Amino acid sequence: MLKGLTVSGAVASLALAGLAAGSGYLVPRAQSGDVPPAASNIRSRSVQYFQYLAQASTPQAPSDAEIQLRAQKLIDNQHHNDEVLEQYERVERHVERTGGDTPRVLEDKTYRVVPTGTGTMKLLLKDGTNPADPAEYHRQLIAWRDLLEVMLKTDDPRTKTAYEKLQKKKQDRKELVDATRYAFLTKWIGQQTRNGRVCDVFQVDPNPNFHPRSIVQDVLTRVTATIWVDRATDQLSRGEAHVIRDMSFGGGILGKLYRGGVFSLDQDEVAPGIWLPTRYQYDFTARKFLFPFEQHQYVEISQYHRDGSPKQALALVRNELATGKFAYGDP
Repeated sequence: MLKGLTVSGAVASLALAGLAAGSGYLVPRAQSGDVPPAASNIRSRSVQYFQYLAQASTPQAPSDAEIQLRAQKLIDNQHHNDEVLEQYERVERHVERTGGDTPRVLEDKTYRVVPTGTGTMKLLLKDGTNPADPAEYHRQLIAWRDLLEVMLKTDDPRTKTAYEKLQKKKQDRKELVDATRYAFLTKWIGQQTRNGRVCDVFQVDPNPNFHPRSIVQDVLTRVTATIWVDRATDQLSRGEAHVIRDMSFGGGILGKLYRGGVFSLDQDEVAPGIWLPTRYQYDFTARKFLFPFEQHQYVEISQYHRDGSPKQALALVRNELATGKFAYGDP
């Protein structure tokens, strides 16, 4: 998602997911294309805003014990969401923009993102307003079918390697989400209604007593965030993270993600008890090797559909190829 700096992209995504541990740092949403303002100014305005909300509505602040209990529920819910996400396909619209006060669109593409058993595959649906070429889309379906067939051959070395990588990725992600319980100091700020649902808003800052055990966990010491937690379900409704210290990769040789980057995530209930992302936004400045660049992108996600296991997904794509009909929703 963070094009041009793969490592930082993965790390930022995991950090946002990890914020589901009940941690958050409050910042107003960055406007598309804007270069993020200084973190100190954002923090001051944001805290004042939510203190005002808390005083205006006078909700009851949760105790420390309640916060800890809800944090664990939030972690458990996030683990469950992460697990079932692998069985869902969805439609994603990716929009790249320039920075500045008058941003212009550089790229606008819509994909069908489908599960493969060990990850996902993007099938291009639209480039701007232009639908994908039917013949090219047919070729993409064949590629998806072929990959699913390989993933069902358990003695195939490629399948074994892919599943080993998947298990490693899942374990790293689980450890990162669990680590957020100790990586941040949590403060309840107030309540806010989002999409008709009451959310508790939490500010979190890095815990100076937290000692990361990996490079990935070290990212948690370099961000501050705010999360909106659905009061009725203890699910993550929104998370906003700001980079407060530069992140170097490969000792700074491979690249660097600079202080001031802003990342946000919105989630909603797509099935009973399952909350999945509906929007991502990234605004940051970075360097890959010697080359600086900016990233201003948002991703809108819709039309979730549970394809199930690789075997079930294979039956679905085979039927599409046989009938020539889109399995569900609108292309």
